[in-house]
Amino acid sequence: MLIGMKPNWASRPYYIKLACIFICLLALGYIAVAGKRILSPLIFACLFSILLLPIAKFFEYRCRFRRNMAALTAVLLLVLSLGSLFFFLGAQISRLVGDWPMFKEQLGNAGAGVQEWVSQKFNVDVQKQANYVHKATAKVLDSGTVVAGATLYSVSSILLFLSFTLVYTFFFLWYRGLIMKFLGRVFLEKNNDLVSDIVEEIQFIIRKYITGILIEMTIVSASISIIFSVLGIKYAVLLGLITGLFNIIPYIGMLTAMIISAMISFATTAATTKVIWIVGILFGVHVIDYNILLPLIVGSKVKINAMITLFGIIVGELLWGIAGMFLSIPVIAVTKIIFDRVEPLKPWGYLMGEETPAKPKLFKNRKTNAPSLEEKIEQGNTQDLQKIPHE
Repeated sequence: MLIGMKPNWASRPYYIKLACIFICLLALGYIAVAGKRILSPLIFACLFSILLLPIAKFFEYRCRFRRNMAALTAVLLLVLSLGSLFFFLGAQISRLVGDWPMFKEQLGNAGAGVQEWVSQKFNVDVQKQANYVHKATAKVLDSGTVVAGATLYSVSSILLFLSFTLVYTFFFLWYRGLIMKFLGRVFLEKNNDLVSDIVEEIQFIIRKYITGILIEMTIVSASISIIFSVLGIKYAVLLGLITGLFNIIPYIGMLTAMIISAMISFATTAATTKVIWIVGILFGVHVIDYNILLPLIVGSKVKINAMITLFGIIVGELLWGIAGMFLSIPVIAVTKIIFDRVEPLKPWGYLMGEETPAKPKLFKNRKTNAPSLEEKIEQGNTQDLQKIPHE
């Protein structure tokens, strides 16, 4: 290579490009795992700030609030909404805790039935099974201090996470002008229009997605609660709330809601028929939701295929647990918007999208450049149709 000439990335061998891509992916994965406590509340704060931006603008421009007061008012409304939801959910769970003696009795009966089945099928004495269960229970009780400490640590971590998320949301709303100017200066001046378009599209898509998810969650929760109440299933409202909350996670969420609802119903009624009804109803609601409600309410310009969606959920759970599962879809949507706008990354954006079935074409004759048969049909020239052999 001549001295003074800049190396052309496009001329590099493919294995060098592939190695650089893998190194970057490994570096991003390490940063995501190591910086979970910092990045997770930041991303949640970004989503909340995008959702609350119209409310903050309303208080700032219509009610003549200062920007910091408008941002604080929007965050307080978010806290009030989340607090009301958790209070209502806690009230429903407290009713469930009140029936713990019945839970214990029913679970004991179910455990005895399982022990009898294992004894008949695998020739394992019931007494040996009971001894194994007692040993496992003793180990759990011996480690009770550790479990209590872990629980206390988890609760404190959740409270800190929520506090940091709300504080970051407030600062994002307050300093949004500064952030936009930073994005304009960190890139080349010729790319300012592209960066501005990407930011606006991300705001539009994320706001539409979160709003649609909230509407969809409300519809699913209300539908399940009403159907279960009509069928006389106990804790219908609680099961509806659980289904709506877990429905935020595609595919896996509905399966988890089925398992939890079936266990609660079986523990309270011991009626196999009701458990079957619950599973069937939840499956039917999931089919209607995925094929009708989701495209109608949450549908947007960004279409992510099922393969990438499931892959993103699994990777998010491996990296950040439950928080990663919730954040996987918005992060993939933002990534696809950027990939679709940056020329070298467009193939990756195409891979993440839904494939539209293309109509097969009869190509032009390369030598004569004659129009294809499809073009002749579109032009109204149907004389050549008689020459096509019919099977």
